[in-house]
Amino acid sequence: DINQEQNQTFFFSWTPVKQDGDNWELKQKIEGVILNIDIGGTKVQHDSTKESASTTPLSDFFKALVGTEFLVTINTKDMKVTKIAGREEFVKKLVNSNPQMQPLLDKILSEKTMVEMAEPTFGAIPNIEVTKGDKEKGTWKRTTSLDMGPIGKYDNSYTYTYEGQDEKKMDKISVKADLVYTKPVTSNAGGLPFKIDSANIKTASSNGLILFDAAKGRIDRSSMSLKITGDLTVDIGGQKTKIELEQTQETGVETMDVNPISVKAAPTVTPSPAPAPKP
Repeated sequence: DINQEQNQTFFFSWTPVKQDGDNWELKQKIEGVILNIDIGGTKVQHDSTKESASTTPLSDFFKALVGTEFLVTINTKDMKVTKIAGREEFVKKLVNSNPQMQPLLDKILSEKTMVEMAEPTFGAIPNIEVTKGDKEKGTWKRTTSLDMGPIGKYDNSYTYTYEGQDEKKMDKISVKADLVYTKPVTSNAGGLPFKIDSANIKTASSNGLILFDAAKGRIDRSSMSLKITGDLTVDIGGQKTKIELEQTQETGVETMDVNPISVKAAPTVTPSPAPAPKP
């Protein structure tokens, strides 16, 4: 067995740019990245919020992310992301740090894929008035489809249910997710050292909760636990190997009014003592 554990923290800032009817343009910026990976005892760590961040080929890849900006267009009528600008510059930065990854990045980071990746950020917010316990107005669904080229395709279905308010007047929304994986249709590995020959992966369980702050008109925080199981067969140089997979994904999001990195890095100022009174 090979145990793999990943902990990734991304800090994003969102700034409204302009409104055009039902459409809003928002600037999204990657402010920081904290990465901890343990693959069978081999560890990789990177923390962009620290000046003494480690330097490895993988950490250089994540370091290139910091400072990247996107212009996201969202239709507030149906809360769907319609466009993301900045993809070309983003891919260029990643390729500069890892040139050998260009064939793969060109395939998995298409504009359509990046739009679909941003969709869950806003998809939890219903575009109709909702009522607790109402089968028609208390539950809504969203679907996304991520075609990652040689990695395969991920079809995600999210079911949201309004659960009323908590003691802090936050609107509670429960979430169930269902993931369906399909092996890649192309035989081109896109620069990967392996090809996925077959796969049978499904969702074993999922449970999520969103707290919506109606006063501020945004999600305050959310959490999601997703467990997937199954098997896949990979082809490495003509040698096929079957791999059994059991994966648990824990995702958490928290929205703040201030940049947590700035707060974290702010120096502590000790006031100077008052001068002694003169006799």
